[in-house]
Amino acid sequence: MNRKYRKTIIAGNWKMNMLPSQVKPFADELKAVSPRAKWCETVICAPFVDLPAAIKAFKELRISVGAENLNENEKGAYTGEVAANMLVDLGVKYVIIGHSERRQYYGETDFSVNKKVHAALEAGLQPIVCVGESLEEREMGITLERINLQVKAALSGVSAEKMRRVVIAYEPIWAIGTGKTATTEQAEEVCKLVRDTVRVIYNDETAEALRVQYGGSVNAGNAAELFAQPDIDGGLVGGASLKAEFGVVATA
Repeated sequence: MNRKYRKTIIAGNWKMNMLPSQVKPFADELKAVSPRAKWCETVICAPFVDLPAAIKAFKELRISVGAENLNENEKGAYTGEVAANMLVDLGVKYVIIGHSERRQYYGETDFSVNKKVHAALEAGLQPIVCVGESLEEREMGITLERINLQVKAALSGVSAEKMRRVVIAYEPIWAIGTGKTATTEQAEEVCKLVRDTVRVIYNDETAEALRVQYGGSVNAGNAAELFAQPDIDGGLVGGASLKAEFGVVATA
């Protein structure tokens, strides 16, 4: 990454794991093994029920807390959903939008992702927008075209000023939870494309300020090499964020 323009951001995505009662013991364990790195921002994205406990437990560690999803509507008759302003009221700073599991299992589309991005930004949240190709799309040789479209769709109507609060995470679908990781070259190629796409939509300044993460079986063993690439500014970490080794990833 280029620290002249950007600060590393490591975000853990707990998915549907971790009980509220387990959050404080985990925070204590993380504190014991994880030195604070001033050049790195660390985020834990937790299930809705864990958010209050996470905000309290991670405050001392200076770890920001994020949600894993939100509804695009401000309020209304949407049983079971959570609005952006509800997250802000709790003290949540970040929110993951468009994760491949949301797209695959819950029918989220490029268009619904765009609506959620606008809802998050309007409320003052910082969205971590996920993009990524399937194995079939990579084998067909259309990875770059697919990512380009996802980025353009997600950011449609977002001003350059609001882009300062957006993080984009490249997560190849075929590498999530499989133990497979894109090669350093593959990850850098797509993250550079993400930045170049933003450059075309906006300008050089916005593109250079954008933080682009890589996600997909990131762990303590491969983090340092991935994060050393010029266009990879950190990681969106899944399974490893549930263990104390997350602290090692965050300081890689």
